[in-house]
Amino acid sequence: MHATIARRMFRPTARMMRPVPKEDQAGHTVSQRLRKLKDIPAELIPLGVVVGFAIFAAGYSSIRKFVVDKTLRLSRQGPAGRAEHH
Repeated sequence: MHATIARRMFRPTARMMRPVPKEDQAGHTVSQRLRKLKDIPAELIPLGVVVGFAIFAAGYSSIRKFVVDKTLRLSRQGPAGRAEHH
């Protein structure tokens, strides 16, 4: 009985040294990543659409603001700003 307890305590470490099994289709190529999209629950698709649209709208409005707004101050003004340029 004592011998079996000793054997359990001193298990060979070869069992722990095995490599971790790779996931099937881990997503290394574009086609494999597109196949992984099927794993997304259908309930999350509307949320993704809304978040994607919000990110697009924020980017569009920010870029448009920088391009269209002529009152936007893009550099320092006043004596401190002039001293740095000369």
